[in-house]
Amino acid sequence: MEITYATSSSSDLTAAATDNYSVVAMPNRPVKVIPLQHPTSSSSFSTAPSASIPPLLSKWRSKFLRLSCIDWLDLLLPCSRWIRTYRWREYLQIDLMAGITVGVMLVPQSMSYARLAGLHPIYGLYSGLVPVFVYAIFGSSRQLAIGPVALVSLLVSNVLGSIVDSTDELYTELAILLALLVGILECIMGLLRLGWLIRFISHSVISGFTTASAIVIALSQAKYFLGYSIVRSSKIVPLIKSVIAGASKFSWPPFVMGSIILAILLVMKHLGKSRKHLRFLRATGPLTAVVLGTTFVKIFHPSSISVVGEIPQGLPKFSIPKNFGYAKSLIPTTLLITGVAILESVGIAKALAAKNGYELDANQELFGLGVANICGSFFSAYPTTGSFSRSAVNHESGAKTGLSGIVMGIIMGCALLFMTPLFTEIPQCALAAIVISAVMGLVDYGEAMFLWHVDKKDFLLWTITFIMTLFLGIEIGVLVGVGVSLAFVIHESANPHIAVTYIDSSAVQALKDLHQEYKLRDIQIAIANPNRDVLLTLSRSDLVQLIGKEWCFVRVHDAVQVCLQHVENLKETTPKIADLSQQKKPSFFQRLWKRQSEDEPGPELESGGQDPRMLEATEGTVVQTPDMQSSFFQRLWEQRGGETNPQSEPLLSRKS
Repeated sequence: MEITYATSSSSDLTAAATDNYSVVAMPNRPVKVIPLQHPTSSSSFSTAPSASIPPLLSKWRSKFLRLSCIDWLDLLLPCSRWIRTYRWREYLQIDLMAGITVGVMLVPQSMSYARLAGLHPIYGLYSGLVPVFVYAIFGSSRQLAIGPVALVSLLVSNVLGSIVDSTDELYTELAILLALLVGILECIMGLLRLGWLIRFISHSVISGFTTASAIVIALSQAKYFLGYSIVRSSKIVPLIKSVIAGASKFSWPPFVMGSIILAILLVMKHLGKSRKHLRFLRATGPLTAVVLGTTFVKIFHPSSISVVGEIPQGLPKFSIPKNFGYAKSLIPTTLLITGVAILESVGIAKALAAKNGYELDANQELFGLGVANICGSFFSAYPTTGSFSRSAVNHESGAKTGLSGIVMGIIMGCALLFMTPLFTEIPQCALAAIVISAVMGLVDYGEAMFLWHVDKKDFLLWTITFIMTLFLGIEIGVLVGVGVSLAFVIHESANPHIAVTYIDSSAVQALKDLHQEYKLRDIQIAIANPNRDVLLTLSRSDLVQLIGKEWCFVRVHDAVQVCLQHVENLKETTPKIADLSQQKKPSFFQRLWKRQSEDEPGPELESGGQDPRMLEATEGTVVQTPDMQSSFFQRLWEQRGGETNPQSEPLLSRKS
C-alpha cells in the first residue's frame, strides 16, 4: 500500500528559505542547499601560524579556549552539574532513602569482598568509605555505587597470592599499592581519552569472562561452608581437587548455617526483583544474613563455626602506600583491573545515564574512578570500582543525584565509628553466602543461549573465553578471548561481506540499548531494507518484536512515507487545547451581535457571495470593521424601537 503526500508549493518553500540557505530550482520543487565556504588566500595566511601545531593539540586548544567558567567547573567537578539544578523538595528524601538502603547493603558486602581478596574485613570497610565520598564529587554518574566488588577482589587475591602469603603484612601493603597504580592508570586513560580502546573487546568476551569468574569465586568461598581450608586459585581444577581431598574434614554446622542463609538471600533477592512492593528485600538481604548469623552465634556459641574476629574501631588514618619495588610485577594486574573497571563501571554508568535522561562522558567517568582509587589508597583502601548489584538497587530506590553516594559514605563512617564491636561475632559462612548470592547474578548462561540462536561465531567466542578463563586462569582467559576477538575483526576487515547493514550480537545488543533509550524519549525506530541474514538475526534476537513488525520496511522511501504519515496522524489526533486565560470575555454588545448574526444570516452568507468588507475570525474572537459596527448599532436600534436604514445589510463571516 503506497501513501502519497501533498508537498508545499514552490512559492511557500522559497518564502521559507532563510539567508543561510540557497534555493536550487528543481523540476518539482526547490531544494535548500547550504553554501560551501571555499578557502581564500587571506584565510590561508591567517591559519599559517598554527600549521606547526599538531592536529590533536590544535583541536584540544580550540576546545579549551571555547570553555566558559561554568564549563570548566563542570569539567573539574562534575558534581556541580546536579548541585546547581538540585530540587530539594523533590530529590532530597529520595536520595536519602536510596543512600541509606545501599549503605546498609554496602557494609556487609564490603567485609565479604575483603575476605574474598584475602584481606582483613576492616579493609573492605575502608574501601567503602573514602572512595565513595571522592567519587560523589568527581564522578559523572549520579546512580553508580562504587566500592569493593567480587571480580576485582578475585583479581587481587589471584595476583597477590602468587607473590606473598595472605597472612603477611606485605600482602595488605601490596593491595593498597595496587589501588594507587589502578587509580593512576585510570586517570591517565581518562585524560588521554583512551576509553575507546574497550571497543575492541567483544560483548561475548565480557560475558564469557564474567561467567567463568563467577563460578571460580563461588568455589573459592566453599571453604567457609565446608569447614576446612582449600587451595587459593583462579583455576577450577585445583579448586575441585582441593575440595575433594579435604572431604574427610567436612563439618555440618557451617554447611547447614551457610546453606540456610544462602537460601534466604536468594529468596529475598527473587522477591525483591519480581515484586515492586517488596523491592526493599533485595537491599536488606545482606544485612539480614549478618543479623541472623550473628544472633545464632551469640546464643549458641558453636565452636565449629568460624567468625570474623576483632575489627578495629575508628576511621582509617592517612598513610602513603609503600613497597614501590613491587610495582613492576603488579602492572599486568593493574591493566586487567582497569579493563574490568571500564567494562563494569563505565558500562553500568552509561546505561543508568540513558535511563535517567542525562549524558555521560566515558573518559570523565574513568578519570573520576581514578581519583577515587588514588585518594582511597592513602586511606588503606584496595582497588574499587562500580558494583552491578548496588548500582541496580540505587537506581531502583529512585536515586537522583550523587547525594545518595554521600549518604552511603556516611553510613559506612558510622559503622566504622560505632558498630565494629558488633561485627566480631559475624560467621564466616554468612559472609561467604553474601558473596555467592551476589556472583550468581553474573552467571550469564542466558547470553550463551542467545548467541547460539543469533550468531554462532560469537557463541564460539563466548565458549573459548569461558573455557580458557575457567581452566587456565583469569589473565590467560582474558588475553585469549581478546586475541580471538581481534582475530575475528581482522578477518572480517580483510574479507568484507559484499552486502551492507551486516550485524552481530554486539550490534544487536547496541540496538536493544538504543531502542530502550529512544522508547523512554517516545522516539520510534524503523528498520529499512535489511538483507535476509540481517533480518533473520534481528528476528532470532527478538529485536523485530521489540521494535514492531509494522516498522520494518523493504525500502527507505516506504519507511520515510509511513513515518511522515504517522507524524501527521499524531498532529491530527492531538487535541488542541485553547488557552482560555488569554481570551477576552465578549461584552454584552458583542454577545448580542453574535446571537443576532446567527438568527438572521445576511444574503451574502446565504448566497455564498463574498464582500470585501468580510472578516474571518476564529471562534471565540470577534473582530469588527466600521461597516459591521454600523450594522450592529442599526440592529440594536431596531430592537429598541428605532427606525431601520433600508440600505444597511448585516455583514459577518466566521470560520471555526
